[in-house]
Amino acid sequence: MENYSLLMGAAAVMKMAVEMAAVSMEKPSGHFPLPVPERDSVPDLGFAMTAALELFSYRGFLQMEASASTALYPVHRCKTIYLVRHAQGVHNVEGEKDHSAYMSPALLDAQLTPLGWSQVDCLREHVTKCGLAKKVELVIVSPLLRTMQTAVGVFGGGNYADGASASPLMVEGAGHSGRPAISSSNCPPFLAVEACREHLGVHPCDKRSSITKYRTLFPAIDFSLIENDEDVLWVPDVREANESVAARGMKFIDWLWTREEKEIAIVTHSGFLFHTLNKYGKECHPTVAEELGKHFNNCELRSMVLVDRSMLGSDTPTCNFPGKIPAGLDLPSDVADKKLAENGQV
Repeated sequence: MENYSLLMGAAAVMKMAVEMAAVSMEKPSGHFPLPVPERDSVPDLGFAMTAALELFSYRGFLQMEASASTALYPVHRCKTIYLVRHAQGVHNVEGEKDHSAYMSPALLDAQLTPLGWSQVDCLREHVTKCGLAKKVELVIVSPLLRTMQTAVGVFGGGNYADGASASPLMVEGAGHSGRPAISSSNCPPFLAVEACREHLGVHPCDKRSSITKYRTLFPAIDFSLIENDEDVLWVPDVREANESVAARGMKFIDWLWTREEKEIAIVTHSGFLFHTLNKYGKECHPTVAEELGKHFNNCELRSMVLVDRSMLGSDTPTCNFPGKIPAGLDLPSDVADKKLAENGQV
């Protein structure tokens, strides 16, 4: 096998040498790093061969160490997640004008602005055109008004028709939106999860309303995983630390392995995404870490592949095929060579 590989490498080098010799018959245009024979001279195959070997050493390629940063994982141990930050909320606008506005009780459970809804429409158009809308099997959403408005606006069905058998995802005008009701037909299920909320505490905009209220506004969102009707996680005098948000985020990511869905959209918040992804970035190449660690824009979507390196999930392969059907002789040549060597016949 090694001789065959070397033979193939030699053939490739010879091909390159001939091509370089042909090029050497032409006058160079611009800078050329190697001396070029005159037009009327005979191509120097030895020169070309030497140059080719300098440019590409097949033996050297064979001796290269495999990159430790490259990894292969079975598909059934991976998920694709689509991370989305909510669209522009009224707290984003007021907070940028005056940071003290984040302390305003008037911004309790802040809703989207008209511009925010325009951002939702743009993202919806994108996920529809690129086919992502049909791939998503589950939408997980932070149970705050702005994230739920974003989630149903992007991934929900079309306008809800009165008399439809299924409940709407969002009723007309929910959260002072001025928007028509959104259908729950022809779209994935929606699941509210507290673990992907924004920093908890102090800022009223990050305090959620009661689940009872939400169920009237978003009838088709599943709130069954939320234990308390009122927001018992938010406190007025202590802001959740960044490290706590990151730890919560990593637990949330691990929890995703309890779900059978392979392609999941997650609509959440800037701080949650920033601190969680920066934790994962510490294990990556600096360029990848920088990419992970960037703050999300309003209504930005990023696609990630989640890999189960610790066997947290229990998925079995669905697309693999065992082969040997019908059964027959199929001894691989490398195994045959090994057996021959073990029997002393080589």
